[in-house]
Amino acid sequence: MADPNDEDAGDGAVDLFRALGRMVKMLRERAGLTQRQLGQQLGYSEEQISSLERGRRVPQDEFLDAADELLGANGMLAVAKEDVARAKTKARVKHPAWFRDYARLEREAVELHHYDVSALPGLLQTESHARAIFTNRQPLLDEATVEQRVTARLGRQDILTRWPATLVTFMIEEAVLRRPLGGQSTHRAQLEHLLQVSQLRNVELQIMPTDREEHPTLDGPFTLLTPIGRQQVAYVEVQRVSRLIVDPEEVRILAARYGSIRAQALTPRESRFFIETMLGDT
Repeated sequence: MADPNDEDAGDGAVDLFRALGRMVKMLRERAGLTQRQLGQQLGYSEEQISSLERGRRVPQDEFLDAADELLGANGMLAVAKEDVARAKTKARVKHPAWFRDYARLEREAVELHHYDVSALPGLLQTESHARAIFTNRQPLLDEATVEQRVTARLGRQDILTRWPATLVTFMIEEAVLRRPLGGQSTHRAQLEHLLQVSQLRNVELQIMPTDREEHPTLDGPFTLLTPIGRQQVAYVEVQRVSRLIVDPEEVRILAARYGSIRAQALTPRESRFFIETMLGDT
């Protein structure tokens, strides 16, 4: 039975995140910093700071502490950490029904390994990139649903920066990076964001070039996921159909394929250079 306070809790969380975002913006402007400059000093992209100031991205404890000190907030931001934690627990997640089981497991994961062939994984998407995806999806989504899906997608991304850290690896086909979804400005910001995320100690990002003459699997994307205290499972999703794979033999086969892809792809360092080269061409 649904909790009658669920909707109020969700709305309250949104209001809290927006209020904190406005406070960060006010303090940033008082300090004479642009969003890019603040992001550079705190280890975030300009897109992330923009999303946070608009209340679309959940502020993490590390951000609140660092921003409080840098912007001279005298504890006004840091003291909100407990409120943010409670709001995150109570807030409703606006994922489509078929995705919610995976989203729950993802939050509990100690390891995540993504292989993607046609789109960037949601954990790597900027706000503008995610909005372009949901805006163009057919059948068309109404504006309210687009905003809910974008906010939910950005909310998942705290798994990349939370502590204790989750080990996350990404194997992305080159063709995914060649598609300028949302236009050149959005595409460039997305490439810059990939470079920034790839510098996180718990993240490895590799590109699979299209000129490889061999490929261990052309069967489509998949994710390997290890929930805390449990065996590794796999997840596949295509055309709004999703499947969680728990059979040990099937999971083993996908894990072996993932290892082969990693061996044939560009190394993390080579992948960063590849993205930097793409940025130079945009």
